[in-house]
Amino acid sequence: MNTRAITVNAGSNSLRLDLVDTQDLRVHESQHTSTPPTAPESLRDFDEFLGQHGERATTVAHRLVHGGEHFPQPRPVDENTVSRLHELEALAPQHVPSTVQLVQRTAHAAPSTPQVLCPDTGFHHTLPAESRLEPLPSRWRSQIRRYGFHGLSYAWALRRTSELLGRDAERINALVAHVGGGCSVCAIHNGRSVDTTMGFTPLSGIMMTRRSGDLDPSALVWLLRNSGEDLDEVEAALQRESGLLGLSNGYSDDTRELVEAAEAGNDTARTALTVFCRHLASGLAAMATNLDSVDAVVFTGEIGWNQPEVRREVCRRLALLGVPADLSDNRQDDGPVSGSGERPPVLVVQPREEIQLALEATRAL
Repeated sequence: MNTRAITVNAGSNSLRLDLVDTQDLRVHESQHTSTPPTAPESLRDFDEFLGQHGERATTVAHRLVHGGEHFPQPRPVDENTVSRLHELEALAPQHVPSTVQLVQRTAHAAPSTPQVLCPDTGFHHTLPAESRLEPLPSRWRSQIRRYGFHGLSYAWALRRTSELLGRDAERINALVAHVGGGCSVCAIHNGRSVDTTMGFTPLSGIMMTRRSGDLDPSALVWLLRNSGEDLDEVEAALQRESGLLGLSNGYSDDTRELVEAAEAGNDTARTALTVFCRHLASGLAAMATNLDSVDAVVFTGEIGWNQPEVRREVCRRLALLGVPADLSDNRQDDGPVSGSGERPPVLVVQPREEIQLALEATRAL
């Protein structure tokens, strides 16, 4: 029986393709391209990967960064999908247009293979009104609300946390930090997302590697009136020139390079990392207000999984919540980095969005 799915993860400046077996949860083939998804090199790799595996795959699963109101849960692609996707482009202009093109390209190259869109906002469809609503006039609230992102990552982290703790996911209360190029924190209560730091778009929330995160709205008004830069230039700076890169004065957006520079005496790198960790800790502390107990603090995403200096500094700032800060270095597998018997345990979970994508797409068919 064929149980292999192709997963398509189109980032703003990368394209990741995987062939995932949904039975043994193994990745059998992968293709990663560090260029925009619609760049010639990326499209060439996409066509080759689809040509090799497309007709034999059970499905092609696309990560949809922003599902908006149209795609609250995974949905098979049909004749109305592309027009609905176009309506979402303004919400995630760096991501959704690429997804549209790749969906159309797949339909042409492998017409008999069903496609499924898996929204990264889907995990947060359980947000209660108090976490979903923005304090805005009613004439705006019909269009602007908090969605939450990194849902595929959170869903996988919850699955692995359930396995590591030996407890049903529906009985888990956890604080989960997805720390990568994009960063957010989620409060999970009884296996459901009840709050998260990202809101209307992936630019919101805590500071990231290149994105600013939340900013005083008056600062944006001031910039547009006084900086001499137009709306597109301001948006580009907030999306790509801020965060760690901005605070390090353009030195790097890579925490590994910044840790090395800080240890060598670079005060600017040290300051950037300190602010970054403060944002993460503040996000986790804020999310804790949604829970009456914490079964685990979980780090995932490439930085969360692979940067022990960041984890230690974040947890050091959470002493008031009883979070242990004497953590071990990186692991080869998912599991605790806090000491045996410490509560709540601090866990690391390797990000495996491609497996979660394949599982969700298979269930949607």
